[in-house]
Amino acid sequence: MIRFSTCDFCDLHKSNSSGEFLALPGVHRSYGGRQRFAGPIATVRCFEDNSRVKEAVESAGQGRVLVVDGGGSLRRALLGGNLAAAAANNGWAGLLIEGCVRDLAELAQAQTGILALGHCPMPTERKDQGLAGLPVQIQGHWLRPGDWLYADEDGVVVSTQALHLG
Repeated sequence: MIRFSTCDFCDLHKSNSSGEFLALPGVHRSYGGRQRFAGPIATVRCFEDNSRVKEAVESAGQGRVLVVDGGGSLRRALLGGNLAAAAANNGWAGLLIEGCVRDLAELAQAQTGILALGHCPMPTERKDQGLAGLPVQIQGHWLRPGDWLYADEDGVVVSTQALHLG
């Protein structure tokens, strides 16, 4: 795993107003077995249906971070223990979910990063809805496939290109 600090990245890019670097608001809670993760972004947009999330985590992650725009719903969990285990087993560096998760004890054991707005025991109903590979809006910011996401204990930053410290 690469060494980085989101605070150090913010120090280096604090004057960047180009839109190529942003820090997300600290509203997501860590649920996974890893608090620090980074990688290029893959995206899913869905609402209370995790069909596309399931497809994504059951495919090769190749060190990517899955960003899920769940519309901020707190009524249904888009990720649970089985899908978290699949994400870890298939090489996903982490997931950022604008929505809920469930099976907290299992998520904590999954060797991948998992950030979400909250948790809820209610699963989704899979109706084969949702889209993958499109820009998604997270906390008012557009994140695109191929952007880079870095998450640690201090927060989440996103850049249009891979970042390096000094």
